[in-house]
Amino acid sequence: MNMNETPSSERVQIGFFGRRNAGKSSVINRLTGQSLTIVSDIPGTTTDPVRKAMEIHGLGPCVIIDTAGIDDVGELGALRVEKTRAVMDRIDVAVLVVGDGQIREQDQEILDHFHKSGVPVILCWNRQDVAVPENMPAGSVLISAKTGFGFDALVERITKVATAKIKTAGIMEGLIEEGNTFILVIPMDAEAPKGRIILPQQMVLHEILLHHGKAVVCQPEELSAALSENPGTRLVITDSQAFYRIKDIVPEEVPLTSFSILLSRYRGCLHSAVDSVKTIDALQDGDRVLVSEGCTHKRICGDIGSVKIPALLKKYTGKELSIALSSGSTFSDDLTPCRLVIHCGGCVLNDREMQTRQALAASMGVPMTNYGIAISYMRGILWRSIRCLPEYRNREGI
Repeated sequence: MNMNETPSSERVQIGFFGRRNAGKSSVINRLTGQSLTIVSDIPGTTTDPVRKAMEIHGLGPCVIIDTAGIDDVGELGALRVEKTRAVMDRIDVAVLVVGDGQIREQDQEILDHFHKSGVPVILCWNRQDVAVPENMPAGSVLISAKTGFGFDALVERITKVATAKIKTAGIMEGLIEEGNTFILVIPMDAEAPKGRIILPQQMVLHEILLHHGKAVVCQPEELSAALSENPGTRLVITDSQAFYRIKDIVPEEVPLTSFSILLSRYRGCLHSAVDSVKTIDALQDGDRVLVSEGCTHKRICGDIGSVKIPALLKKYTGKELSIALSSGSTFSDDLTPCRLVIHCGGCVLNDREMQTRQALAASMGVPMTNYGIAISYMRGILWRSIRCLPEYRNREGI
């Protein structure tokens, strides 16, 4: 990821849905001004979801997503529909494209799904030159991908609806004031991504700069010197894996937390993750624990998800556990065999997808926590790592 670009997870996600041959791809190609997706009269041309990162004037950075027809058929068609349904769980704004002037069963299914999920839907009537629908619902947009009719109205409508989904609170909300000094502990080990730092680290640095603060960036072995040279440090923020190396270096009076915990809070998943982590104490021999990551990096020796967390779980619980792994968009629809889910912070996932995964686990009665919270809990410093957050300051413990 280029650090000069807005990452996909921080862009408003706008998905285009509908039946086959409704004209979704044609609408997107005209909207983006590019031949982004193949257009054909043959139904089912779009297979896997196609994504385009772009900027819309008045809205800013966003991702436009084209999807396969929700009414696709056959064995291959079922796989395409499955991919479309996966997109439905991550987008912030939905555009339902109707190409024949009629809301049919599959269209209504899409509308019902998004209304239930609280996701705003723009009803887009395509092929205005072919069929004009009667009694269009309020908020509908009438367009023609063929002639360009109505596209100004469509962009205006998308901008208005999507702007309301833009977050105003930052990752450091309630933790930063003008001129504060922060120490950021960022290990440059084998797991550090080549040529960049990870998303929450970028976000924290950006917010410190916006507040004209001072960011002292160091590795664990340099922390003692950094603390001595910066006696007024407001907060130490560490990579979760370095908790055990630095917890005794940071004085009790200096607040301490992790990038993973801050990202979980930013994604709206912190409280549930903190409540769920205590399930670790109840794990028994044979219990299944799913360790899930949002990204798809190649796992290496010493990988946090496949090696370090399972080893820490075994040492902490003394139990023989069954560890399952998942990554990327692969997140089981059936979590009931699991006793606990431990998820990464979700750098590459947006708020809605993380919240959807957490809600799915909750609906099946499966607790879900995250890497940073699980590590700090098993290291005995969870309370210390969250008591600096405004929502926990008036509590006496967890």
